[in-house]
Amino acid sequence: MIKITDVAFVRFRVPDLDKMEQFLDDFGLMTAHRDEGTLYSRGSDPEPWIHRVEKGEPGFAGVGFDAASAEDLEAAATLPGASAIEELDGPGGGQRVRLSDPDGFSVEVVHGRALAETLPTSHAQPYNLGYERRRFNVLQRVERGPARVKRLGHCVVRVSDFAKSDEWYRSCFGLIRTDEVYLGEPDNVVTAFLRCDRGDMPVDHHSFLCVGLGEPGFDHAAFEVDDIDAVMLGHEHLQSAGGYEHHAGIGRHVLGSQVFDYWRDPWGNVHEHFTDGDLLDAGVKTGSFDPAVALGTQWGKFAP
Repeated sequence: MIKITDVAFVRFRVPDLDKMEQFLDDFGLMTAHRDEGTLYSRGSDPEPWIHRVEKGEPGFAGVGFDAASAEDLEAAATLPGASAIEELDGPGGGQRVRLSDPDGFSVEVVHGRALAETLPTSHAQPYNLGYERRRFNVLQRVERGPARVKRLGHCVVRVSDFAKSDEWYRSCFGLIRTDEVYLGEPDNVVTAFLRCDRGDMPVDHHSFLCVGLGEPGFDHAAFEVDDIDAVMLGHEHLQSAGGYEHHAGIGRHVLGSQVFDYWRDPWGNVHEHFTDGDLLDAGVKTGSFDPAVALGTQWGKFAP
């Protein structure tokens, strides 16, 4: 077993890079590199790219995870079915090991990417809350436009056999179950929110899920933005741009607590904006919930 520190990127295939680049621009990702057949996009955080599209038949092309160390990358190359260590494509270089999960999804473990410059974002001024005043003699004026994406927060896939896939991801990458979701009896677990194990360091409530319901395939990728203003402004921008399908939101999840908003790209792939998610260290115990709670919201609407 190796240790990963975060989800690194997602890969897709689409037949029209111009159309996809326009969607990603409206969604709040920024082009890091483009050539005749590929498009790499980044957020404002220093990861050199977090979203890659290649020209081809539309579909999900895989997910990457950051290895905790060069030694973890070397250990990844010894996992069953793993490739040797290879050069990683795209801005920032680095190295990777390629694997296939039990449903054949492409999974990469990467290390050594050169970080890019952190980009500024037009985030809101501090909020004056009912219980705490933090902004004085400064007017709150937010800038209209796309919700500038900071980083990739998590990826979700649907799988044919949850128990098999969950065991594969946890045993390969040291992921921890944060919350389980069951149907009927508590031992009939159909998905679990998985977070990275970084000991005492708090991490996202989840970096990955494999859901054992429906046909195997891509479910969604979630991208963090600065604050609730960014979620709302991003929603209005995508709505006013026209031609994009809104999938769900705006609302606040129960599990993970994120304020969320989901949109489909021109080929139906779901991309989520989120902010204000829970951060947990490795000592937090696993929760167990039925779908009424797991798929519910604290406010707002989730997917139909």
